[in-house]
Amino acid sequence: MNVDKKLPLPRMLTLGFIIIIIVGTLLLSLPIATRSGQSTNYIDAFFTATSATCITGMTVVNTAIHWSIFGKVVILALVEIGGLGFMTFAVLLFIFLRRKVDLTTSLLTQQSLNLQSAANIYSVVRLVVNFSLLIQALGTILLFADFGSRYGFWKGLGYSIFHSISAFCNAGFDLYPNSLTRFAGDPYLLLVLSGLIISGSLGFLVWKDILFFHEDRRLSLHTKLALTTYLGLIVISFVVFLATERNFGDHSQLNFFQRLVDTFFVSVTPRTAGFYIFNYNSFSDAGVLFTIVLMFIGGTPGSTAGGIKTTTVGILLIKVWSILRGKRDATFMGRRFSDDNVNRSLTLGFLVTVTLAIAALFLLMTESIPRHMGFEYIVFDVVSAFGTTGLTLGLTPNLTWIGKLIFCALMFMGRVGIFTVMYSVLTSKHPDDEFRYPEENVMIG
Repeated sequence: MNVDKKLPLPRMLTLGFIIIIIVGTLLLSLPIATRSGQSTNYIDAFFTATSATCITGMTVVNTAIHWSIFGKVVILALVEIGGLGFMTFAVLLFIFLRRKVDLTTSLLTQQSLNLQSAANIYSVVRLVVNFSLLIQALGTILLFADFGSRYGFWKGLGYSIFHSISAFCNAGFDLYPNSLTRFAGDPYLLLVLSGLIISGSLGFLVWKDILFFHEDRRLSLHTKLALTTYLGLIVISFVVFLATERNFGDHSQLNFFQRLVDTFFVSVTPRTAGFYIFNYNSFSDAGVLFTIVLMFIGGTPGSTAGGIKTTTVGILLIKVWSILRGKRDATFMGRRFSDDNVNRSLTLGFLVTVTLAIAALFLLMTESIPRHMGFEYIVFDVVSAFGTTGLTLGLTPNLTWIGKLIFCALMFMGRVGIFTVMYSVLTSKHPDDEFRYPEENVMIG
């Protein structure tokens, strides 16, 4: 099959997500989707559908109060599709119908899951689905041990399924008016949710290497870098929040162990999960700034997380360290990163920074900032939207319609990928230059 005669793959992937969001918008705008039986206006339905499909968790209406059971099921379905990648479900359909996956579908699935190769798509998709369902089922069972005793069988089961899927997909949607603030100091529930969040944000390629390590006896460079960066960030985050957030708002009565577990949860969730047990307005300035950094970084490529990704940050740090030591190559564990890897990391970091700066600039002109807040009120939510995190200092529920559209664009780029979106908009082909200009240096620094 000649793929070139069809739409470019990045554009097809982008359009696929747009179609899912449109369908979700139409379903959420129906009267049956709300508890009041009244239709939700299209802009709020569109915002919610985008947030769910892009597994962000930002809301302009309260999920627990506004949506009916039908609306919550629609949101959960969008979260699952967005978390696993809609192409995963397309391949599952081919498997169910016993049809061979065509080249275009294979290549789209490769891009959707950030795979290095389109080979063995069947086995990779089976692994993704089986692993995801297994972790979500285990999470449901563990959560039901708590929710079942709180709410009874059926309501407890519903809450367990919803929060297990939302946590694994790093979506941040919950069924409580103030997220998980009521569970501050509840070690069991917070550790279960933390495990689900980490499982989803590590990435399917990393889990594939870990699960088959007993056969291959080796880990790929991607997995080594991802694990090193991911675990390092958790340790650093834990130490920083333990030092900067001594009382966690109104919860200074927590004992030492509860504080440790709460700090661990706060260290995990800003990496695109979006749940919160303390209002971020009660955080210190240092805590807010560090949270912005964590949301900017995000999780691992090929996972349910957003941000510029841990491997991007890892490569940039290694490259900077190499330059400062006067070395030409960026090396890690006996391997050298390719120039293409380094250049893409630099380009990604630059593009995301410029995009967030432009979005913040527009929002500073269109949105109102409370008197006791500064521009961090805007920047925090902007980074949260792109990082598909879902945390807020209070801006998101009060967005104007222009602000809602800007946030939808940020969430979309954060989930689909800024490279994919820009390739879709700017060009359809990427031919190599037939000539190269003379080389010359300029002064730097």
